[in-house]
Amino acid sequence: MSAALGRLLREVGAVLLDFDGPVCSVFAGYPAPKVAGELVDVLRRRGVDVPPDLASEPDPLEVLRRIGATDNQGITRAVEDALCAAERRAVETAEPTQYGREVIVAARQAGMPVAVVSNNSAGAISAYLAAHRLAAYVSPVVGRTYADPGRMKPNPQPILYAASAVREPPSQCVLIGDSLSDIYGARAAGVRVIGYANRPAKVENFQAAGADVVITSMGEIASMLIGRMDG
Repeated sequence: MSAALGRLLREVGAVLLDFDGPVCSVFAGYPAPKVAGELVDVLRRRGVDVPPDLASEPDPLEVLRRIGATDNQGITRAVEDALCAAERRAVETAEPTQYGREVIVAARQAGMPVAVVSNNSAGAISAYLAAHRLAAYVSPVVGRTYADPGRMKPNPQPILYAASAVREPPSQCVLIGDSLSDIYGARAAGVRVIGYANRPAKVENFQAAGADVVITSMGEIASMLIGRMDG
């Protein structure tokens, strides 16, 4: 696997990173199910009849996605605003991913542009990067489109935008992500993809979904990038 990873990193010119997972655990100190519950409360205060499966949904992004599919822009904007505010609070206690920083710094030192492409809000991502002295290494930050969750990954549009912004063709970019939406989005965009399996059950899923390489630690990428510099 290390040979395949090294070969992939030698073949690409830019690194695109998902945020929640490869860079940090966004909701480590402000749990995602709590945020999702707060979004459900926003719906109820606005008179929305919330079905049981949505009321118990633990993923705030899925709550936003479900509401966006109803085409009620007023309600979608209210949920979006509440989620953006929650994410800004969450990144204050987000837990950095081991070796995530090293990947970002090593990629830049190796001369590779680094962008973040995330379904989280750009404001929260930028706040985290600034607080952790990473903002100078990452450009652009591509967060989710405001109140338009249909354009979140696996929609390839944000990935293609990031590739264009770093001035590399999609085939010369690699996306590092920890979800199937990253794998599918990268595939649709024609971008190479490394699946970061931060839980054992993800390894087989990512392989089946078509990830070029699957890793279980960001340290594997950091080591390869540092080796590329030294070489």
